[in-house]
Amino acid sequence: MASDQKLDLLRTIPLFSALGKKEIARLGQLMDQIDVPAGRVLMRQGDIGHEMFVIISGKLTVERDGSLVAERGPGSVVGEIALLAEMPRTATVTVVEPAQVFAMGHREFHALMDEMPSVRTSVLEVLAGRLSTLDPQAC
Repeated sequence: MASDQKLDLLRTIPLFSALGKKEIARLGQLMDQIDVPAGRVLMRQGDIGHEMFVIISGKLTVERDGSLVAERGPGSVVGEIALLAEMPRTATVTVVEPAQVFAMGHREFHALMDEMPSVRTSVLEVLAGRLSTLDPQAC
């Protein structure tokens, strides 16, 4: 994927949509594009997370405790919660159609947030909003 296409796609991802040009460009430099065959498990519930993925193409399933809870496709992000919180994965994610993803590792992600505090603020605001819609007890 050409660099401009990569950056255009990253701008559409809600987790990164509030970032400016400079931040998106840096994010794009740190993400590797990977082809993933159908049947591959990207992450397992309970494992420690070391990377997150942005889906470019293909389809993935998300299972929690053995039950299907969601399907994810182009433009979705998986793995970001464990990457941020440095906690075990909350779900198992399996590729069901051949996929292309952008991957970013733990070290690169945290270095980016240290280098550009605006990235940290933006990501945390988006995640806080998502979590508040999931938890009926959230204030």
